[in-house]
Amino acid sequence: PGAAFVAAASYRGPGNNDTRSNKALPILLWWSGSLFPHFPGDTERIDCPRGSCLVTQSRRVARHRRTKALIFYGTDFRAYEAPLPRLPHQTWALFHEESPMNNYVLSHSPGIRLFNYTATFRRESDYPLTLQWLPGTAYLRAPAVSLAEKDAWRRKGYGPLLYMQSHCDVPSDRDRYVRELMKYIQVDSYGKCLHNRELPSERLRDTSTATTEDSEFMTFIARYKFHLALENAICDDYMTEKLWRPMHLGAVPVYRGSPAVRDWMPNNLSIILIDDFDSPRELAKYLDFLDKNGEEYLKYLEYKNVDGIKNQFLLESLEKREWGVNDMTLPNYLNGFECFICDKENTRVKEEQEHKKSRGKIPAPRPHIAQFKHMGCPMPTPGFGSVEDLSEGDSWKEMWLQDYWQSLDQGEALTTMIHRNESHQGRFWDYMHEIFLKRTKPH
Repeated sequence: PGAAFVAAASYRGPGNNDTRSNKALPILLWWSGSLFPHFPGDTERIDCPRGSCLVTQSRRVARHRRTKALIFYGTDFRAYEAPLPRLPHQTWALFHEESPMNNYVLSHSPGIRLFNYTATFRRESDYPLTLQWLPGTAYLRAPAVSLAEKDAWRRKGYGPLLYMQSHCDVPSDRDRYVRELMKYIQVDSYGKCLHNRELPSERLRDTSTATTEDSEFMTFIARYKFHLALENAICDDYMTEKLWRPMHLGAVPVYRGSPAVRDWMPNNLSIILIDDFDSPRELAKYLDFLDKNGEEYLKYLEYKNVDGIKNQFLLESLEKREWGVNDMTLPNYLNGFECFICDKENTRVKEEQEHKKSRGKIPAPRPHIAQFKHMGCPMPTPGFGSVEDLSEGDSWKEMWLQDYWQSLDQGEALTTMIHRNESHQGRFWDYMHEIFLKRTKPH
């Protein structure tokens, strides 16, 4: 019961010597109601290192002068529903640990610059969540299944390579690549996408089993030498359990995702990058070579040895982060980000008071504005081949390229509305139309 109770009690923060009553504290409003708040009541006091705040989900205080920050959850942020007019005394904060595909508005400058503070998967964000899927070094060091057992598994007719994906139409267009790879090497695909093999039991076929790291499921997939680990969208530092789980299990990830993934790897030889190979055929040749040469294959698992994790940057990043993953002794990153915002707002309140008291001698605090690189994900590209090769009615092209560019227009429309002090949300589509006309009229 202990752990459950800890989880249920609301997180108050590390504590401080802030003696103000709740009525005097800055208010942080979670604008996104669906996922949040993660505290039990409608409103809670949080006690952070530099001072306290009230956190609420009640939109009744949206225009209150004490409401200093609105916090948005990236996946739920819709440009056409943003609260207008934007009040000059309020900052906007963005929490977005999910895939860029959930909201491409945030991958363009006009979209991300709507926010003052960010918590995203990118290391450049104000409160980075980059290693949110990696509990710690012990997780990486978990022992692998022996090579003998993996080879026995192969002799039973299982492929060297596992693919398990049930979300098929994604910006990274991974199925198009895997379909091509399948021509050159055996890939056992158990998910809905490119499905060619059944899991051995009904229990394992249940999707919730896969997401909870169920031990029977983990044992099954750990016998594979390689896991195809392709993120659903490509962006620097966007790395999920698709990468870390196979490393935990000791199945070598064949990876496509963050272009900067090497920065975070335990050593120089722990994953195989799809983009290092000129073609799926070349990749298949290399995997086949490793499949037949056990000694070469095992080099990819040396990071599991006692001093196997050589990457100081990875070790320091895990050491430095103040939140934990599945760790009851540390705050989670949501509470951490709330306190980060609370501290920023308490500092800003103080600086504004000093500015007023000094009658302008002390300058007013300058607004902090999020940068392109806090998200800045690239335009989606086909998983295999080039856009020119795709047929006219290709569904990926129609879906994701359109989504990416339309998102840019949405960010621009909302930015213009804010600059013009627009207070009527309903006019959003007029602004979108204006942008569309400007873009399509011949120069």
